[in-house]
Amino acid sequence: MIKFLDLKNINLKHKSEIKEAIARVVDSGWYLLGEEIKNFEKEFANFIGAKHCIGVGNGLDALILILRAYKELGFIHEGDEVIVPANTYIATILAITQNNLKPVLVEPDINTYNIDCNKIEEKITSKTKAIMPVHLYGQMVEMDKIIELAKKYNLKVVEDSAQSHGAIYKNKKAGNWGDASGFSFYPGKNLGALGDAGAITTNDDELAMVCRALGNYGSEKKYENKFKGVNSRLDEIHAAVLRVKLKYIDEENQRRRDIAKCFCENINHPEIILPSSNNFSLSHVWHLFVIRTKERDKFQNYLSENNIQSIIHYPIPPHKQECFKGWNNLSFPISEQIANEVLSLPISPIITANEVNKIINIINNFS
Repeated sequence: MIKFLDLKNINLKHKSEIKEAIARVVDSGWYLLGEEIKNFEKEFANFIGAKHCIGVGNGLDALILILRAYKELGFIHEGDEVIVPANTYIATILAITQNNLKPVLVEPDINTYNIDCNKIEEKITSKTKAIMPVHLYGQMVEMDKIIELAKKYNLKVVEDSAQSHGAIYKNKKAGNWGDASGFSFYPGKNLGALGDAGAITTNDDELAMVCRALGNYGSEKKYENKFKGVNSRLDEIHAAVLRVKLKYIDEENQRRRDIAKCFCENINHPEIILPSSNNFSLSHVWHLFVIRTKERDKFQNYLSENNIQSIIHYPIPPHKQECFKGWNNLSFPISEQIANEVLSLPISPIITANEVNKIINIINNFS
């Protein structure tokens, strides 16, 4: 079986360094808010090109805390609107609703699956306070267009960079285009911890201070609580492991690009719609390799019968989820089409050339 994602073997590549990093933490006797997190925050900020990095508990918390910080700073108020792609993972939407803000859904571009920048401006109202672009599947949004709109209407830009570690668009990395960005280090990400973990990046000193305090019970100084905060902190062991894996992220992203290029150049089947073939630049890190087919269920069963594991990201768009019953009658036909047709093929830095060729040959023989 070619696994969709073999996390065990992905981490085995770095086994000795990871074990050494964990042992260093255990031996230090300091397990929260210590040297590992300080060093990781510095190293990840440098990697992104941002001034600040704040480690938090997970990617959802990162987005929640950014919006919460803007509320504390008086820029955003309850009931305000945040523009977001209609086909994103539910976490992006939850970050908005958990702050008592209103998500305004915008259809994606059917070719890139990212938010259609040409459809954003018509959704902007006097209540709009932010745009939250999502670099879906590892491909960056056309951020210059987003920034231009934000400047025109005095909006904040909060990037959801959970799937785009290391992606570069016009010489600037994901997480350094907007006013702030949320990252996830869930184990399956291109840069993954050994459990839930996340981070916020920003160049805004005041926002960084508020986000850091909010994630630490609302406290800048121990036992003095300026805000009604939460407990969302990146722990020392995760930080130490991420420091190891950060050293290899560019190399591993390039391997993903090479595999994606091989897929796109050699998969040839009339029922399979491949990702746009011009995506082999640095702007795509191929967190997921997503194809579309109207025969999705039949095709997935065929792959399984041939020992190739695949996953659907994501079968139900947010506006059709039970938790958002009030939206269930809304119509976003492009998002719904994507949800009905997409299938993610195995792609990771450890997939071998033989496995890549097997996947290609199996797909080309689908009938």
